[in-house]
Amino acid sequence: MGPPMGLAVRQLPRLKPFNRLQIILQHLNMSKHTDSAAEVLLEKRGCAGVITMNRPKALNALNLSMIRQIYPQLKTWEKDPETFLILIKGTGGKAFCAGGDIRAITDAGKVGDRLAQDFFREEYILNNAVGTCQKPYVALIDGITMGGGVGLSVHGQFRVATEKTLFAMPETAIGLFPDVGGGYFLPRLSGKIGYYLALTGFRLKGRDLQKAGIATHFVQSEKLPALEEDLIALKSPSKENVADVLNSYHMKCKIDQEKQFVLDEHMDKINSLFSANSMEEIIQNLKQDGSPFALKQLETINKMSPTSLKMTLRQLRDGASMNLQDVLTMEYRLSQACMSGHDFYEGVRAVLIDKDQVPKWKPATLEEVTDEFVDNCFKSLGNSDLKL
Repeated sequence: MGPPMGLAVRQLPRLKPFNRLQIILQHLNMSKHTDSAAEVLLEKRGCAGVITMNRPKALNALNLSMIRQIYPQLKTWEKDPETFLILIKGTGGKAFCAGGDIRAITDAGKVGDRLAQDFFREEYILNNAVGTCQKPYVALIDGITMGGGVGLSVHGQFRVATEKTLFAMPETAIGLFPDVGGGYFLPRLSGKIGYYLALTGFRLKGRDLQKAGIATHFVQSEKLPALEEDLIALKSPSKENVADVLNSYHMKCKIDQEKQFVLDEHMDKINSLFSANSMEEIIQNLKQDGSPFALKQLETINKMSPTSLKMTLRQLRDGASMNLQDVLTMEYRLSQACMSGHDFYEGVRAVLIDKDQVPKWKPATLEEVTDEFVDNCFKSLGNSDLKL
């Protein structure tokens, strides 16, 4: 069951997701929500609740109205005895979800609009709902999967990549940090891969997502409709039944089977160079190493926001020993520090608006970003803290 089309998100602007859930439940009188103009489609099909992000022109970028539709439906299906699995995908063939709707957040943050608080708060509540979902959760991460799209997939039980998948957490390039629970999953990847991906924004493609531990399965893109039908046709499936179907498709997929992991030859260097306790030490390691690989990473990191780099390294180091809820609470504090700072707006200007690719960071160097400043970004927001 999905919310009726007439129940527009705009009618309920200030209600918390939990209150919205009650109102939406009162209006559940249609079994399908398949208006092609809708930004997100919510359908009950067979044994599954199916979430389809439907903003193909925007690469299915996640906005607040989508979050406010997905969250209550996810919680409803989680409790529904007739729903045995939850499946999430994107339309358009190019992207699963290319990230959060950064432009809207930027515009709101500049004028002190509540959206800059509400978006992150409700997005992280949704990320936590994915991470704690009691039903098998299957994300078909076909195409571009970055930022907010990672948050909707990586915390779920099953993540199915294809040869079209392109993964990145590129936030340090826009004065942000790899949020949506990045502080939880990135430091848990093997070796220092997560630190490397977070600080450099390096992009992984296709089967490499599975080799890095981000995806659980790899299936040919054109087989996804058949996979989806097979999952939906299951009768009262257990987690094991769902896994069996995914495994059978994974085993049959021969694309890039013999290909070496893209970072294989660099893993020793990544593990040693990115294991330092501070950004300054990482920079020093890269300079001292002097190999073409190290110098290339140095060049990339030098373009990033120094504030974001320091914030991100601490986020991952702290997050390595935290649970998902504590990580998201920490990240909400960081998001609000970014909203009240300089670099996020400057990064968005340089990368997304003017596209001159020459952000003027303040402070401009790592040395100028003091420990005291970074500590402040991690401080409790009191009553405004994220509560999960």
